[in-house]
Amino acid sequence: MAHGSKKAVLTAIASNSIVTVIKFFASIVSGSAAMMNESVHSLMDTLNQCFLLLGLREADRPADATYAFGHGQKKYLWNLWSAIGLFSIGSGLGIAHAWHSWHNLDEPRIVENVDFLGLSLTPTVLNLSVLAIAFALEGYSFLVALKEFLKAMHRDGYHSPFGYLLKSDDPTLVAVVLEDSVAMLGLVFAALGVGLTAITGNPVWDVLFSALIAIMLGFIAFYLGYTNMRFLADMRDTQAEMAFLSVTDTHREIERCHDLRSIILDENNTVLVAEIELREEAVIPELHERIEAMREEILESMPADKRQEKKARCYAAARAAAVVTLQRTEQIIDELEAEVKQRMPRVTHITLEVEGITSPTEIA
Repeated sequence: MAHGSKKAVLTAIASNSIVTVIKFFASIVSGSAAMMNESVHSLMDTLNQCFLLLGLREADRPADATYAFGHGQKKYLWNLWSAIGLFSIGSGLGIAHAWHSWHNLDEPRIVENVDFLGLSLTPTVLNLSVLAIAFALEGYSFLVALKEFLKAMHRDGYHSPFGYLLKSDDPTLVAVVLEDSVAMLGLVFAALGVGLTAITGNPVWDVLFSALIAIMLGFIAFYLGYTNMRFLADMRDTQAEMAFLSVTDTHREIERCHDLRSIILDENNTVLVAEIELREEAVIPELHERIEAMREEILESMPADKRQEKKARCYAAARAAAVVTLQRTEQIIDELEAEVKQRMPRVTHITLEVEGITSPTEIA
C-alpha cells in the first residue's frame, strides 16, 4: 500500500467527517442553499475517500490463484466508483437543491438567532464561523495531501504540479489532492454566497454559488473518472518501453528487438513483452569451449565402457550444444531483465522471445 496515499486519505476522512456534521447543522439552522450544498459536498468527499481507502487495502493484497499479478487494479476500480459517486450523487443532488432553492426564493423564511455554546449567533455569523472551522480542518488535510503529492512529484522527476496531475501514476493521491483543493474552493464559494446574501439581502447570491459548487463537483468527478479509466484500459508504459530499447541498444549480444509491448497493471507493476534476435559474432565464439567442456562432463558421467561408442558421443555432443546454448540464452535474458528492472523498478514481469541468431550475411 502506498504509504503517502494512505496517510492523505486517512487525514481527509477524519477532517471531512467532522466538517460534514457541523456544515449540516449550520445549513439546517440557517436555510442556506450554499451551506447545504457544501454539506453534501463534504459528505460525498468523506464517502468517496472511504472508497479510496478500500481501494488501497484491496490493492495491497498479494497475488493468488485467481489474481496472478495481484489485486493492484482494484484500486482503480474503487477510485472509479468514487468518481461516479461524486458526480451522480454530489453534483446531481447539489444542482437539484440549487434548482429547488431558486424556485422557492419568494417563499418567506423566518430565521431566528441560534444559541451555540452559550452564544446567541445570527445565521450569517453561524455559517461563516462553521466555514472558518471547516477551512482550518480541510486546509490541514489539503496540506498533508499536497506534501505527499509534491514528494511523489520530485521523486518521479517532475517540476510542475499541474503537469504532474496529468502524468501521475497514483490516481488515489491525485484524487485526494483534487478533492481537497475543490473543498477549499467550495468553502470560498459558500462564504461568498452567504456573505453577499447578508450584505445585499438578495438570496440569489446564495443559490448562485450553491450551483457553482455543484457544477465544480461534476467537473472534478469527470476528470477523476477519466484518470482511472486510463489505468483500466490496458495502457502502455511508454517509459518502460523506452528504457528497454535503451538497454538493448547498448547490449552487445542483441542485434535487434521488435514487437515490443507493455501493460500497466498499477503504479508498481508493469508487464513487458518483446521479441529479440541475438548477434552471432557476440554469442557464437564464446560457446565452443563451453560446449566442449559440457560434452566431456556428460561423457564422464557415463559408464567407462560406453564413452567411446559413437551413439554415446553423438548424444553427449548434441546435449552439450543444447544445454550450453540454452544457458547462454538464459544468461543474456537475465542480464537484460536485471538492467531494465534496475532502471525501471515498476517493471516486475518481463517476457522475452528469442527469435534466432542473426548471421553476418543477414547483417550485411
